[in-house]
Amino acid sequence: MNRRHEKTLRAVFADPVNGNIEWRKIEALFLALGATRTERTGAAVSFTLNSAVAQFHRPHPDKAALRYRVRDARKFLEQAGIRP
Repeated sequence: MNRRHEKTLRAVFADPVNGNIEWRKIEALFLALGATRTERTGAAVSFTLNSAVAQFHRPHPDKAALRYRVRDARKFLEQAGIRP
């Protein structure tokens, strides 16, 4: 995990929830932590990390993840045992 990923991890766990994180950065963080990505139909994608599984829909046409997606990403990371 590099500094960009650490910065994204801190942003995901920041309070109040930041709704201006680019979704591609969150995906890159998951992959850097060792998650496996499964492409699904359309904009759907699922990740598995340390036996935790989460499904997301990529934002489009905007790049930023809305607050609810960031909250879901935080919950997924917590279930996988990841904290900043």
